[in-house]
Amino acid sequence: MGNESGMRSIGEMARDSGLGVSALRFYDGAGVLVPDWVDPVSGYRWYGPGQLDEARLLAHLRRAGMPLADIRLVTAGWSGSDTALVLKLLSEHLLRLERGLCDARRAFSTVRDLLDARETPMSSTFAHPHTAPVRLTVSAPGLAAALDAVRFAASTDPELPMLGGVLFDAEGGTLRVVATDRYRLAVSATGVTGAGEGEYDGSRVQAVVPSPLADAMRALLGAEGSAELRVEGDRVVLEAGERQAGGRCGATGFPDYRRLSRLPAGRRAPVDVPAFREALLGGPVRSQVREEDGAAYDVSVLEVTDGGPVSVREHASPGDRIGVNRAFLLEALAAADRDRLVLEAGTGPRPLTISRGDDEETYSMLMPVIVED
Repeated sequence: MGNESGMRSIGEMARDSGLGVSALRFYDGAGVLVPDWVDPVSGYRWYGPGQLDEARLLAHLRRAGMPLADIRLVTAGWSGSDTALVLKLLSEHLLRLERGLCDARRAFSTVRDLLDARETPMSSTFAHPHTAPVRLTVSAPGLAAALDAVRFAASTDPELPMLGGVLFDAEGGTLRVVATDRYRLAVSATGVTGAGEGEYDGSRVQAVVPSPLADAMRALLGAEGSAELRVEGDRVVLEAGERQAGGRCGATGFPDYRRLSRLPAGRRAPVDVPAFREALLGGPVRSQVREEDGAAYDVSVLEVTDGGPVSVREHASPGDRIGVNRAFLLEALAAADRDRLVLEAGTGPRPLTISRGDDEETYSMLMPVIVED
């Protein structure tokens, strides 16, 4: 069985069609796309050459959000000579989408009116050209460690410039650094050890440092000593010893990470990071395609029980499982820089939280991936 006979395994069909392995299993169970042959011993699914076009059709219909009941009728009528029903179903779904878009435009217009009617908490505290200069002193290795813990989560999406950097958020005796790209959020902190010329009174000051500038600042920070951070209007400067890096602040509009971090309690499980990383790299994955940009990625399904352990599974009970982007999780584990970490998972859309047991100020969160059986 295999390429010589023209048959495709479920993994090959997922790769060639754009449907994830979990979606193929789902459509098999729903009777929409049933494999031509299932090995009676192993249970492996094998798809015939003629099923690839049908799988690609399914991928497009799924991406368009067509209901399963209509998908069943479209695929049933696709191979027939009379396409009237198929065309009718496509037209009706397109009309639903257009109506939904009109409803969404009205809802977004209302949201914009609400935003215009109030000053958002985040934008009111960002540095701008009329803000008095602020100087504060931080530990150089402390800031270096904080940047290392969050930099991986900064966005590279040019359509979202306000996320293309690291938020520096100073308040009281703490400087927090934050990065997010929508799919993950990372937060860390270091103490403020002093203020230049008494100019910093502890009130909240924020500035988004573009990623290239944040990297240049990180390169200045050594294993000892202190650094001075200055926010001067729309510019931010870091000085360490006789060297400095500075530039314009990034776009405002960074989300309220404190609100995003308020989550219901979940199942907490300690993990041995080296062993867990090995399990992730060698464990089963599911292939998924991100709807926003069509990018393919691997999903690891975790079974998280309160108090431990955390297992990488092919299948897991719905109440204990969570699907996550494997590459994102591996990056978060590396950035946390500990051999022991705590994972916390909940049910439904609650993000997976990765935290250090010895540092509650440093943590990251990964949005879950919907896993279908």
